[in-house]
Amino acid sequence: MKPKMAVKMAVDICMTGLLLFLAGYQLWGEEAHEWAGAGMFLLFILHHFLNRGWYRTLWKGKYVPARILQLVINLLLFLNMIGQMISGIMLSRYVFAFLPLSGGMSFARLLHMASAYWGFVLMSLHLGLHWNMAAGRMAKIRLFSRPSRWRRIGVRTVGTAIAAYGLFAFLRRDLPTYLFLRTQFVFLDYSEPAVRFYLDYLAMMGFFIFAAHYLSRGLKWAGSRRKNSPRKRAEL
Repeated sequence: MKPKMAVKMAVDICMTGLLLFLAGYQLWGEEAHEWAGAGMFLLFILHHFLNRGWYRTLWKGKYVPARILQLVINLLLFLNMIGQMISGIMLSRYVFAFLPLSGGMSFARLLHMASAYWGFVLMSLHLGLHWNMAAGRMAKIRLFSRPSRWRRIGVRTVGTAIAAYGLFAFLRRDLPTYLFLRTQFVFLDYSEPAVRFYLDYLAMMGFFIFAAHYLSRGLKWAGSRRKNSPRKRAEL
């Protein structure tokens, strides 16, 4: 694996780890949450710098449905991260406490709550849209060499089961309420074991990765069918 590719992979893994760490605010405390949030934003900037070639392709090529879906999610994720950072700075009591900020705390709290949960969803969808790329990178590592047909079937079966449980956990934890600000407060269970919390969040992440991956595949397949249809060939 080339050094630049290895750095990209390391940054993506660190961002995923920090995303899960940040989700467990009640497990690690406010100060650790703030430092992790600052680290996430720095990694976000580095991620965009390492993938800056993507911006040069925005005005090139045709925008098919799968590409439009990727563009929309990427833009929403970018705006979401800006919202998280602005609200995080406004609410900061440790990392950015030296800044002379005052007022707007109620708005910042609501913005941070919504953007935190939407950030989790959008980053998971983003991972799903790039799952083939991630799998291709991992395939270059000997440990993750291309599996046999039966292993692939087994992996897909397990993936489907994780996604199904992830949807169940998403609804059981009432995340739609926080996503659409149907309440101004988040219920945090400080007595919940960290293992159970992260198993649920990993499963929820798996659900959105699964959904985005197969939605993208479906859009590409539909586009390919239209392109190769007899009527389309006749028009050409």
